[in-house]
Amino acid sequence: MEGIFTALLTPFKEDYSINGASLHKLVEFNLNMGVNGFYVGGSTGEGMIMNSEERKEVFRIVKEASGNRVPLIAHCGTISTDEAVSMAKTAEALGYDAISAVAPYYYGFSYPAIRKYYNDIASSVDIPMVVYNFPGGNGFTFTADYAAEMFEDERFMGIKHTSTDLFALQQFKQKIKRPITVFNGFDEMCLGGLAMGADGAIGSTYNFMGNKFVKLREHFLNGEIKEAQKLQDEANAIIAQLVKYGVMPCEKAIMTHLGIDCGPCRRPFLPLSEEGFNAMKAIAENL
Repeated sequence: MEGIFTALLTPFKEDYSINGASLHKLVEFNLNMGVNGFYVGGSTGEGMIMNSEERKEVFRIVKEASGNRVPLIAHCGTISTDEAVSMAKTAEALGYDAISAVAPYYYGFSYPAIRKYYNDIASSVDIPMVVYNFPGGNGFTFTADYAAEMFEDERFMGIKHTSTDLFALQQFKQKIKRPITVFNGFDEMCLGGLAMGADGAIGSTYNFMGNKFVKLREHFLNGEIKEAQKLQDEANAIIAQLVKYGVMPCEKAIMTHLGIDCGPCRRPFLPLSEEGFNAMKAIAENL
């Protein structure tokens, strides 16, 4: 499991219910761009502001839409171990290839508690776990020393590393004594992550420009660094505009302008301004 994985958006209708028809179209759109797999129900999918039954429904729709064409990773992370286990079991029953989970947040859990959380989820299924290291999202930093200890257990197959600390990414590969998959998490640093040893990347802007990152990785693997850098620069010019107006609403607006109605983000996300919506239209027209 490696390459460019789209962290799928979850399209909503105006009443914030899941738009299954648009999600089907989004999956097909991404497959046509040549992405290598999907990461479902994570931050980009607004998993943290859906209930577990809704998240399971998204798992079902994506599996139905994608079939067995690419690997699927179901993000089951939440603050409740029991809910995470329930979602993991659903993903396994649907035929997902792996599960993933962000560390439990809010209470400032110790590493032993977090290690137990991951162990309980991994023990509940027979598919492997991708640890989601997102210090900015949950306040816990998954260090290389923690990784070396946790990955003695072969049920853990990889790490999604959403951090600007690329030294830590490199250390994961160095300190874990068996082959694992490390995914770079921040789209704007994809090339940097690959240069530091990432096997692929999971990103949100891949929903609408996954083909750019597929080509970027191909150039990198072929040693064509200047060509890869050009594509990273092009992507980052777009990402800078998303950051200006609000990343999540902007991504949905771009997809809507491209013909796949992704609707609004759920509250407490604010609606995109008219200026931002028009700026995303210009981006969509130039893709």
